[in-house]
Parts: sequence; C-alpha cells; structure tokens
Amino acid sequence: MALIPGQITINSTDPAALAGWWAERLGGGVADTFGPDFLFVHGGTLGAVSLAFQRVEELAVGQRIHLDFSAPDLEAEVAALEAAGATVVGRRGDEHFAWVTFADPQGNEFCVAAQAEAEAAYETEG
Repeated sequence: MALIPGQITINSTDPAALAGWWAERLGGGVADTFGPDFLFVHGGTLGAVSLAFQRVEELAVGQRIHLDFSAPDLEAEVAALEAAGATVVGRRGDEHFAWVTFADPQGNEFCVAAQAEAEAAYETEG
C-alpha cells in the first residue's frame, strides 16, 4: 500500500485571513467546502498541490504545518502505519469525511483519510 498526497495543512488562529494572504501570493482561490474553520487554497502557481488552513485555538510550538494523505483502505493503512512505528494521535470527522491523525516515529504529525471520501471532498471544492 502507498499513501496518496493530499495537501499541506497549516494551523491558524485566523484561517480566513491567512488563506486569503496565501491565495494572493500564489494567484489561487479560496474554497470553504467545510466552513470557515477549514479552508483550501487551490490553483494559481500551486498546480496539483493544495494548501489547507485549519482553525486552532492556540498555535502550538512545532506542530503548525502537517501533511495530509489518503489511502484506498483507511483501516488497513492505520494497521500498516502502526506496525511500521506510527502512533495514532486521534480520530476526527463525521459520517461524510473522517481522518486519523498520526505521529511518525519522531513525533511529527500527519493525517490520513479514506481515498474515496477525500476525492469526494475535493470534487465539491470546485
């Protein structure tokens, strides 16, 4: 199995302002598919990469940016990542879109969602 890159996610206390700032720098547009607390910047010079900006109450030291991936079989990937030394930090989301947050062996966080859910979410972003 292989993880599929999704986007680079940036924690922010004001995701709208930061997403707008980056959209202007990159010539892209802002999409609010999931509401004002999780925004995407697409297009412009980003190419196939997306930036995501998620609201946090407080900016923690060291975990301000993380990678998001998807996998064809989320639960199989969870098991494979744990067997390879990753630690599950938590699970979030709802019945429409859910993901698992991990820490790699050195404590860097990253997220993995089910590929079908991630693709459906990207399609609704326009």
